[in-house]
Amino acid sequence: MARVELINIQKSYGSVQAVKNANVVFEEGSFTTLLGPSGCGKTTILRMVSGLADPTNGDIVVGGKRINNVPIHKRNLGLVFQNYALFPHRTIGENIAFGLKYRGVSKSDAQEKVRHSLDIVRLPGVEDRYPQQLSGGQQQRIALARAIVIEPDVLLLDEPLSALDANLREDMRVELKAIQDRIGVTTIFVTHDQSEALAMSDKIVVMSAGVVEQIGAPDEVYNTPASEFVATFLGASNLLPATVAGRNETGVIMETPEFGKTCVPVARSITLGDAAKGQLMIRAENLHLTKASITKIDSANAVVEAVDYQGQLARYFVRIGNTQLQAINMISGRPFSAGDKVNVSLIPEECSALPANDT
Repeated sequence: MARVELINIQKSYGSVQAVKNANVVFEEGSFTTLLGPSGCGKTTILRMVSGLADPTNGDIVVGGKRINNVPIHKRNLGLVFQNYALFPHRTIGENIAFGLKYRGVSKSDAQEKVRHSLDIVRLPGVEDRYPQQLSGGQQQRIALARAIVIEPDVLLLDEPLSALDANLREDMRVELKAIQDRIGVTTIFVTHDQSEALAMSDKIVVMSAGVVEQIGAPDEVYNTPASEFVATFLGASNLLPATVAGRNETGVIMETPEFGKTCVPVARSITLGDAAKGQLMIRAENLHLTKASITKIDSANAVVEAVDYQGQLARYFVRIGNTQLQAINMISGRPFSAGDKVNVSLIPEECSALPANDT
């Protein structure tokens, strides 16, 4: 295990800045996810840590040592790619042992390490098979076994689950996190899938257009986003223009035409001055619909405009005056229908305050 630090890391391709002054610490033994849309710079960071790309500026430190000029084969890193990159003409055993022969490991020791790696990924006894004889999920585990057999200081995972179907993907993310917990290796995971990031991570690094937008535990980045981008990229959110009407020991009081004055938490990295313009962020699942005859505190009357039925859940599009909001609620009995009059309520501590814009 090793601690990984990115210090003022930049990466440019000509006039294009793929990564802009990133400062990130990946704690020893942690599972940290780089999350963001395609082209945000997350894979570029992974490539720089691995040695597949050189930073334009800044330092990469692993285990207290600067590794900018250390070649990839001397970094002792485990890599798992999106397409697994298994050799089709080699057996599973040969695939897993490939990195060991360049480390001076004897044949008998290599065989034992291969068996141990297969036990870890719960695929014992498949050494003599070929990749095409295994399912996609099994091939993904073999790629992981090949990465961990060298006992890496850091494990780098570049969207390793994206080639799997939805059900297998959910199963494998549970299995992958369980394996990481067992071996305790520092892991950097790249994905654009917010569900994967929230379910698997100790810490999430949210990126947009080469910039690190927020770093924090899953519940922190989800419940108290530091920017409009984080609020909208993670989950379904309603953003209402608001004014700072005051503050107290629990947060700031945001005033909106729809819900009046509401005291909500604010992310540590955000400063909102008195009477400043801002936004009230309400997650769709934190807007609760009841019959119009049931009035609650911190609520407003609304009309259902559309319903997106999702089995146990329904996503409702409701209108309060000139504002359309979305609410995701569990269905109890009959779901509401388009045209129904409802009461929409919120729980202030489940909301968050944001600046009026990202600047």
